[in-house]
Amino acid sequence: MALNARLDHRNPLVFDTHELGRRPGALQRLSRTVPAPRDFGIQGVIGVPEGAPVELELRLESVLEGVLVTGTARAQAEGECVRCLEPLQLDVEADFQEMFSYPDADDRGRVQHAEPGDDAEDDEDRLFLEDGLFDLESVLRDAVVLALPMQPVCQEDCPGLCPECGVRLADDPDHHHDAVDIRWAALQGLAGSLEPGDKDEMSGAEAGVDEKQEK
Repeated sequence: MALNARLDHRNPLVFDTHELGRRPGALQRLSRTVPAPRDFGIQGVIGVPEGAPVELELRLESVLEGVLVTGTARAQAEGECVRCLEPLQLDVEADFQEMFSYPDADDRGRVQHAEPGDDAEDDEDRLFLEDGLFDLESVLRDAVVLALPMQPVCQEDCPGLCPECGVRLADDPDHHHDAVDIRWAALQGLAGSLEPGDKDEMSGAEAGVDEKQEK
């Protein structure tokens, strides 16, 4: 049973639902700016820095089995372009919806009289209210991670880096290297190291080989 443990109402990601009561249909709208928690993104790729502002727009609705939370989170993520390795910033907007159930109600809103643990498998993925409080951090984290790109780029047409020298191609669009056929590179180096007399001897040797082949 996914009950929260000792929620602290001073935590900016913990919300109080007491104003809703347990009246199905009761609504509450909230706007809150909270600091981003730790490891808020895709580790090593892109994420919202710890402590950066996250703007939340929430709609809390009381239903039979609990409180349905619908919301949108907005923040600015930071990362590195996967093509050119330059730092980048990205505005992220994530929508989410989650049900926080009353601990004493089943999925139809009926009060449960069974002993705790009887429906452990059914309760494993459910989130619960604790004394009218719920913690939004895990829901918010999942939503933001899904909204972030797995391969962020500084711009859609980023050409990346030169595979030969590592120059950022966006800074030098005309950058290029003269292509050299590796099959002849060794021979060109050898020819450059020979003296003129050596070259004549090689030419004569080649001519002799050609005469033998003709015979």
